[in-house]
Amino acid sequence: MSAEIVIRRESPDQPEVAALLGALDGYLASLYPPEANHILDVQALLAPDVGFFVAREGGQLVGTGAVRRMAGEPASGGVSYGEVKRMMVDPARRGRGIGARLLQALEDSLRAEGITLALLETGRDQAEAVRLYERCGYSRRTAFGGYPDNGLSVFYGKRL
Repeated sequence: MSAEIVIRRESPDQPEVAALLGALDGYLASLYPPEANHILDVQALLAPDVGFFVAREGGQLVGTGAVRRMAGEPASGGVSYGEVKRMMVDPARRGRGIGARLLQALEDSLRAEGITLALLETGRDQAEAVRLYERCGYSRRTAFGGYPDNGLSVFYGKRL
């Protein structure tokens, strides 16, 4: 029987988190050229405008996710938003709803801050991520946040 999954805010500068984010970076590098990877490094994840969350099972790290609070811009209709970043679930633990629960925790943290819009950019070749976001109510939209519409990225949004 599996241990309970616990999701909470933690610091991204832990060695085990760095290892999981490194695995994510390697995966993204295998799919896209460097200029198409829009990665927040650990220093950026430590910024005060970022909430970083981990999922643990029996104390073991099984997933990560972050939200970056962003000011309104023309592409968001002038509405401030939270940008979903650094979503990763250990491949051996996928298919158990951990990603959806992480995403829910990120959305809940945005709602608690009065933010009513979540946006994200992901890669077109990340089929698991695309399925997760669509299952969780995200809709395709146009580029935002200065991201290039390069044909490799897909953009999603959700009203919270």
